[in-house]
Amino acid sequence: MNDKTRLLAGILLFGSLWGFSEVIIGSTIADAGLPSGGLMTGLFVIPILVLSRMLYRKPGMQLGMGFVAGALRLFNPFVGCQICSAIAIMAEGALFELIFYGISSDFRELKNLTMQSSIGIFAAYVIFVGGYIFTQILTPIVAGTGFYLENLLATMPKMLAAGLIPALIASITIPLVISVKKLDISIKNTIYYPTTIGISILCWVLVISSWLMFTA
Repeated sequence: MNDKTRLLAGILLFGSLWGFSEVIIGSTIADAGLPSGGLMTGLFVIPILVLSRMLYRKPGMQLGMGFVAGALRLFNPFVGCQICSAIAIMAEGALFELIFYGISSDFRELKNLTMQSSIGIFAAYVIFVGGYIFTQILTPIVAGTGFYLENLLATMPKMLAAGLIPALIASITIPLVISVKKLDISIKNTIYYPTTIGISILCWVLVISSWLMFTA
């Protein structure tokens, strides 16, 4: 198996874990009355995006992960708007790629804790709010109801305020992930591929099974 196949397996694995966590963990947090979107972005999404960049050192991977996670999110039985959630996730993956485009995969430019926390605050805020804005624009277009600027402007204060939670969390989680810089994925293919594919399939089976049970 070549490096490209190994990367595709990694995209499938991390994208599936991302989508699974959004459906299961995110929905559980929401049911508890907590801001699931902000908490998930700060505690899970940003760390897994940074970790995957450090492990595979391949720009573009996180965009692919966003599409995998967004596709899995379409089968979420616990929310009313699967499309808007999927769009937000895909946008988050794309925004991560833009923000970290000029930064090396080992984040060596971020030499101290202050710089790491600062990029965490900036990245989490832009990714969360940007994903929110994208879904407010694209969801009505995809659904065929039409986009109206006044509706976006009316929700803008709420979106801007909601971005503070993931930003503050990421100021801690990103430095923690970056601190583990010597991670390596030198796992034999005989173990790597069955593991990545098996976990990915499990994530999809569990989510789709839940979807079928709730929609039956």
